[in-house]
Amino acid sequence: MTTPPAPARDTAPTPTRAASVYVHAPFCARRCFYCDFAVSVRRAGGAEEWLEALRGEVALLEREGLFELADALDTLYVGGGTPSLLGPDAMSGLADVLGRERLGATGFEWTAEANPESLTPDVAASWCAAGVNRISLGLQTFHEPALRWMGRLHGSEGPVAAVRAARDAGIGNVSVDLIFGLPASLGRSWDEDLGRALDLGVPHVSLYGLTVEYGTPLGRAVREGRETPVDEEQYRAEFLRAAEVLVGAGYEHYEVSNFALPGFRSRHNAVYWHGGPYLGLGNGAHAYAPPVRRWNHRDWTEYRESVGAGASPEAEREHLTAQATRLERVWLGLRTSEGVAIGSLPRRADALLGRWVAAGLAARAGDAIRLTTEGWLLLDELTVDLDQVLGADADLGDGPHTA
Repeated sequence: MTTPPAPARDTAPTPTRAASVYVHAPFCARRCFYCDFAVSVRRAGGAEEWLEALRGEVALLEREGLFELADALDTLYVGGGTPSLLGPDAMSGLADVLGRERLGATGFEWTAEANPESLTPDVAASWCAAGVNRISLGLQTFHEPALRWMGRLHGSEGPVAAVRAARDAGIGNVSVDLIFGLPASLGRSWDEDLGRALDLGVPHVSLYGLTVEYGTPLGRAVREGRETPVDEEQYRAEFLRAAEVLVGAGYEHYEVSNFALPGFRSRHNAVYWHGGPYLGLGNGAHAYAPPVRRWNHRDWTEYRESVGAGASPEAEREHLTAQATRLERVWLGLRTSEGVAIGSLPRRADALLGRWVAAGLAARAGDAIRLTTEGWLLLDELTVDLDQVLGADADLGDGPHTA
């Protein structure tokens, strides 16, 4: 008589160890005219309920088993929303939630976003004491009429005071955000904004082109004819001008939207661009444990109530197929100055890459193909073109380069 085999055991998947963490701060004092982010309007406060919700989510994630926090984090990014609106003690509280022992590794990068009007000397000093060593400052523009149009609360001198507060507190690694493509009717001088940003002497600049999102006040205004859509030629010209000015001032254009002085590239964002795993906490936050991507409820109240009831705040998740992963890796690679390794592409891509180079949209750099500044303006279109070639090659069995 044969002994029946023992029933198979269900083995839990090994958790993805996350050494990079994004934490979303949900509150803004005012929603900007163009904003489509997961924010709730609140003038001040909310740090305690935010920290309580994060503490609950971390406990839920540990039970779920998809992620575990690394013993030593490489990067931590607190975005929003407006983290500086949470007050001076919020980052110290976050360190307690995540575990202070995880935040002391050599080279650890902790970025927190701030708006000029709420990055006070007290906030900056408390952040530095908690371990924040990089600040991303949402200045957008120095032009007063444009600031009022956008719904920003700081004046033209706000960024100067905020950068001074960061430096006086001991945080010299400051990045500033600038927005381009604003309506010409506002009379904003893009060259003047670029010049004033350079005068700040910060080591990192991020550019954001104005986009018209359907559900925003700007989107409604465009549909109703009260505002005009973004002018594509102006958008193009301002992007190219920014690249010319910033590169001329010694910044490396290392990603389509980002410029850094040598040694000051964003390490946290590089995790996204290189397809690495990361954990996202807070409402609307995304997390990635290859090949699974998950994201939380966008609404702050829904997120907080889910966690408070001991239920996962996850809204949805997706399992990326091999094709989706390939497309994403190509798109992310083309976003950066590193480009995509030619040796990783099938031979039949050579003709397309040659056309890109001939048109001035790309350049070969060793074994890589990287987009030029002109090419970055067509990033999505070029990615789709290359993906179509990759798909065709997969069907035909055309192998990769072997040289």
